[in-house]
Amino acid sequence: MYRLPPLRLLTAFDLVARLGSMRHAAARLNVSQPAVTQALKALEDHVGTALLDRGTRPARLTEAGQQLARATGEGLGMIAAAIADLRASADIQHQRITVACTLGMATYWLMPRLPDFYAAHPELLVNVQAPPTDLPAVSAGIDVALRYGWGGWTDGETQKLFDELVCPVGHPVLMKRLLGSGTGLEGAPLIHVRNAETRHWADWPDYLARRGAGRHTGSSQIFDNYVQAVQAAVGGSGLVLGWRSITQGLVDEGALVAWPDAGVDLGSGYYATLSPGGAAKPAARVFAAWLRTVHAREASREVARAVLDRSGKHS
Repeated sequence: MYRLPPLRLLTAFDLVARLGSMRHAAARLNVSQPAVTQALKALEDHVGTALLDRGTRPARLTEAGQQLARATGEGLGMIAAAIADLRASADIQHQRITVACTLGMATYWLMPRLPDFYAAHPELLVNVQAPPTDLPAVSAGIDVALRYGWGGWTDGETQKLFDELVCPVGHPVLMKRLLGSGTGLEGAPLIHVRNAETRHWADWPDYLARRGAGRHTGSSQIFDNYVQAVQAAVGGSGLVLGWRSITQGLVDEGALVAWPDAGVDLGSGYYATLSPGGAAKPAARVFAAWLRTVHAREASREVARAVLDRSGKHS
């Protein structure tokens, strides 16, 4: 273990060495000059040799004093730099929000809306993690988890963001061909998402059973994540189950169209869960409040659009 003198003695000596004056060092430390003199004498006693040549006016560093001055200048500078880095890192941690959600939710819902968040809160930073599971957990380091389901989680503060609706969607050309030929969903080419982690989302058999449809006899393609499946649907390979939160933007753009009058409300929705650590972080609470604002704003736009559509049909 290092036998070091008290830090206050080294700090006083470093200032005297850098400023070349006990008086100036005392003024910088906001103490009396005798206090600085006493500190230097205590440091010399600890070191066991003279650090200042007091036979000169002003006193000058001895050879030993010069050696120690180089060490204290470098060492105290490194400590100050390390503390500054730690403080900056702590500030960044307070301004960073880590969000866990599915890859589909991140790609099609959250990421397109984040510029709006940054415009309102440029000082904050959102890190998005998309674990392989379809039900992101509130694990270490996660401030907010965006999850699909029926609620009831007890691992943090959970709030419902919006209801979910599922409806088959596909490329406009494919949809026109299927509907024009009278092909039902039972005979349409379907795109499935299946892997060991997709346990909480409905698949085509669940949807067709809910609709009272017969057994599927058409072709099928299987992908292991929803983003690949949606891209295949955009490319015209088949129909994919469209979750409104994820595929509505592509429908609005015209890249996909929905199967007519086929939306099903499974009673599920999207929820935001603040972890215990996230609940204690002001930045995470700001993000959660923004999520609620986004839904409220978009819901009002949908209502206004529906009113305009109805008025247009009756004009």
